[in-house]
Amino acid sequence: MRYKEISDKEIVDITSGTRLGLLGQADLEINLQTGKINSFILPNYKWFGLVKENMESKIPWSAVQKIGKHMIMIKQDRLMR
Repeated sequence: MRYKEISDKEIVDITSGTRLGLLGQADLEINLQTGKINSFILPNYKWFGLVKENMESKIPWSAVQKIGKHMIMIKQDRLMR
């Protein structure tokens, strides 16, 4: 799967039903040897997405449960901050 195929998908935590952001807004941590994604690094926003907070959420690839047509579903217990 290529990045352009998944970049517009929402990332949703299936444990709480919380929308975490769009993959296209995230930074990616990539293994330079294999080219595979190790994790997504999502900025945390406040004020309706206008102001970026200092905190980030790091989501390891192993937290991804399913990639659907419109969203990427992750499981919160594997989320790192």
